[in-house]
Amino acid sequence: MGMCPEQTAIREATEMADDALDLYRRASDWTLTKVRGAAGQLRNTTPCDEWDVRTLHNHMLDTERYFTSAARGQEAALPSPTPPDLIGDDPVAAFERAQSDLLSAFGGPGVADKSAPALGIALADQLLHGWDVAEATGQDATMPTGLAEAAYGMIHGRFTEDQRRGVFKPAVAVARWRSELGEDDGSQPQKMPVGSSSISSMRA
Repeated sequence: MGMCPEQTAIREATEMADDALDLYRRASDWTLTKVRGAAGQLRNTTPCDEWDVRTLHNHMLDTERYFTSAARGQEAALPSPTPPDLIGDDPVAAFERAQSDLLSAFGGPGVADKSAPALGIALADQLLHGWDVAEATGQDATMPTGLAEAAYGMIHGRFTEDQRRGVFKPAVAVARWRSELGEDDGSQPQKMPVGSSSISSMRA
């Protein structure tokens, strides 16, 4: 016996939520490798204007804190343009805790289904700022297969050029990363913005 339309819609929504969580996990795992590689370089400048690596780390944790609280139904202030010091003496441990907390919060029953846009922004924030950290500290900035395209499609592909002004710096073609991975199919490249400002500006 086939499923009714309501059952089909529920199954598709659940699958999409699971996919979004997996994409976030992959993006944050990749970003965590860049945080590990940035040890000892916290004062390096980054593509984010006026932010060094330490400040960027704090912004990323502030953003994860915001989305984790929102997923739990708790009141939370938007990430600040001047983020609080959240990394402490062990940035890697701080990032591991933040990742675990966010995945746990969004992994609750029905949470990811209802919060797909927020999870998409959290994914994009991790991915973009992982790239920023890599660029700032001389690490390989090549993104894992499919993540740039997924973030573009979920969030940044919906921004017009007018909406991008003052929020993102010039885009970087995704085809560059596909080529580095040996997977360039010759198609028209999509673009990912980098050096983004705070999430509060994105919501303005």
